[in-house]
Amino acid sequence: MPVLPVLVLLAGCASDGPDAPPTGSPSVPTPVAVDSARDELAALAAAARDRHLTARYTLTGTGGPTREITVTSANDGSWRVDVPGGALGGTADVALAATRDGLFQCGLPSAGRPEPASCVRLGDRDDAVPHRLDPRVQHPFTDWLEVLTDRRTALSVSTATTPPGVPGTCYVVESTAASLHPPLDVGVYCYQPDGTPTFVRAALGTLTLAGPPGPAPDTVPLAGPVVPGEPLGREAGASAEPSPGTS
Repeated sequence: MPVLPVLVLLAGCASDGPDAPPTGSPSVPTPVAVDSARDELAALAAAARDRHLTARYTLTGTGGPTREITVTSANDGSWRVDVPGGALGGTADVALAATRDGLFQCGLPSAGRPEPASCVRLGDRDDAVPHRLDPRVQHPFTDWLEVLTDRRTALSVSTATTPPGVPGTCYVVESTAASLHPPLDVGVYCYQPDGTPTFVRAALGTLTLAGPPGPAPDTVPLAGPVVPGEPLGREAGASAEPSPGTS
């Protein structure tokens, strides 16, 4: 039996190996969706900085009863945030306000503080609220907007599912830098196209827009006269240290 042709045929089959892998490394996909979400949120936060309004928000998820926060952003750039239960362990109501004359904490008549409203100057307009006084709910409407508009901030942003009944577009914001003091709370932030904040879920709690915003005043009034004294601390029985800017 002739075997040579068979051997030649087998040798030819053995030489047919698998297809060679393509040369060159595959291209890495660009995270277009992530960059787009970051740009969208930055634009909405910029619109929010220019949005002047009076609005009410419900605050939940803080371990206590639901509270109603009032936010006023005036046409001259001054702002005020009224926080029921924002001091003395939740027994005293306060308002934080920034005007051309400075940054103020105003004590409002409440169970833990029955006296008439009065205000203490905490410092200059752009100063930070001292940690021991800070109810934190004012940040999404004030300094955190600047963080969200700054593309140099180490943040990761992606679109999020909008909670039922919440208007606007939502984004998940996370920090990409290890820091003991991140520039804002990671969480979910939602805005309408005109920049109105509609929803925030973060470590400070959950803020939800409670109704259509009203018009902004020309400037925010302080809740009472400015007096010498110490501001109200967050904790029950806490006596805050006098602020350098207190007058």
